[in-house]
Amino acid sequence: MSRWTSWLVPMMAGLAAMPVLGFAQERIQDTTARKQPLKVWGAQFEEFEYRYSDDDEELAAWNGDFFYGTDALKVRWLTKGEYSIEEKAYEKLENQVVGQIPISDFFDAKAGVRFDTPKGPDRTYAVLGITGLAPQWFEVDANLFVSKDGETSTELDAEYELLLTNHWILAAALDATVAFSEDREIGVGKGLVSTETGLRLSYDVIDRSFSPYIGVVHERKYGDSADFARAEGGSTEDWFAVIGARLSF
Repeated sequence: MSRWTSWLVPMMAGLAAMPVLGFAQERIQDTTARKQPLKVWGAQFEEFEYRYSDDDEELAAWNGDFFYGTDALKVRWLTKGEYSIEEKAYEKLENQVVGQIPISDFFDAKAGVRFDTPKGPDRTYAVLGITGLAPQWFEVDANLFVSKDGETSTELDAEYELLLTNHWILAAALDATVAFSEDREIGVGKGLVSTETGLRLSYDVIDRSFSPYIGVVHERKYGDSADFARAEGGSTEDWFAVIGARLSF
C-alpha cells in the first residue's frame, strides 16, 4: 500500500499543478505580448477639398498624413498643398518626412526634413516640432523650420472639433506662420507671414473613415509678406467656399 501511495501522491500533485502552470504560462505570454510594440500604419486626409474664392479662383487643396511604425517610434510623410485648376500649377506644395516619438501622455516630438516648392526657388528645411492634444481638447502641431541658408520660421496649427451629434461635427482650424528672417525670393517677410482659418461642418458616414463636409476658409498675408505679394500683383486676402471630405485608410 505504501508503494502505491509513493506513486500516487506525486502524480496527483503534478496533475493538480497543471492548471496553475497553464494559467501562469498564459499570463506570461499575455504580458510578453503587451510589452511588444504595436505596429501601426495607415493614411488619412484631414482636408481633401475643392475651393472657390470670392474672386472666382478655383483650387484643389489637401492635407495628408501617411504613417508607419510603433507607439514608440513612428515615421510620417506629411503632404499638403494647393493646386490652381485654371492655371494648372501649384500655388503651394509642401512635403515633410519626420520621425516621431512620445514625450508625454499627450504629446509627441518629431524631427526630420521638409521640401517646399513655392512660387520661386525650391526650399529645403530641417524640422523640429511637437504634436498632440492640449488642454480643452485642442489638437496642436507646432514646428520650427531652419533652411540650409539659415532662414528660420515657425508654424502653429491648431484645431478644435465640436461634436454636435454622433455624426455631425463642426471643426475650427487655425494655421499661422511667423518668420524670424526674410526670404524675399519666395515672398516671405520677417514677422507674421500669414494665417489660414477655417470652419468646416462634416457628417461622419463611415466611422470617421469617410466624412464629407462643407465650409469656409480665410487666407491672409501680413507685413512685408503682404507687400511682396502686392508688388507681384498677387492678393493678400482671400475667402473660399469649400467642399470636400475627411478620409482615413
